[in-house]
Amino acid sequence: MTGFVDSHCHLNYKGLVEDVDGVITRARDAGVRHMLAINTRLDALPGILDIVRNQPDIHASAGVHPHEAEANPAASLDQLLRLLDDEKVVGVGESGLDYYYDNSPREEQGASFRLHIHAAQETGLPLIVHTRDAETDTAELLREEMARKPFKGVIHCFTASDTFADIAMELGFFISLSGIVTFKSARDLQATAKRLPLSRLLIETDSPFLAPVPHRGQTCEPAFVADTARFLADLRGEALEMLAEATTENFFTLFDKATPAS
Repeated sequence: MTGFVDSHCHLNYKGLVEDVDGVITRARDAGVRHMLAINTRLDALPGILDIVRNQPDIHASAGVHPHEAEANPAASLDQLLRLLDDEKVVGVGESGLDYYYDNSPREEQGASFRLHIHAAQETGLPLIVHTRDAETDTAELLREEMARKPFKGVIHCFTASDTFADIAMELGFFISLSGIVTFKSARDLQATAKRLPLSRLLIETDSPFLAPVPHRGQTCEPAFVADTARFLADLRGEALEMLAEATTENFFTLFDKATPAS
């Protein structure tokens, strides 16, 4: 089998970092062939790079989560561009808008999001978008900036509406599904997942959060992306190997600075 890619995990977070070598080993044993370690505050990036530096099957992103936009702003586009120049950094973010928690003022979130978009436009690296309860503003900002200068990206941990999925795909974005899609309560998301083109689909854990069935209540690990893949393959009526192969190919198409481990 081709194996799986966990396109979004937080290896430096509590719950994983204490046993990160074991987490990585268990992922590989579960057939996970590549992982993307996501950065959410710039001062945490050195620690993430310490984890991934000598791991040919793990890369990193650089960026500021909307929750951190006020307390940990990206000081300048130049600063972000310097971090993105690292050979192990293959994506911008995660960044975006989160109006569910509003942990940072919306104006600060928007300014940070726009800065990350500019970094994606400047470098050609994909933008990793977090959006929650902010579909309208997210779509408006993405459309405005796409018209100014095209860029590519992914809507991570997708839980939004069919309408937003269509907007994202019209803009050329990929859609990444997490363990949430396996939840009994996620009927609307499952309906969306069934109709998404396989050519636009990625899978992720967002670990240590959102453990899929049958691991609900546990600390999520990258290994669990295999369970989400199995659920999706069954939901969509596709062979697991076909879904694994397609989502792996999609990952390396989008994150084209990353190279598959030999």
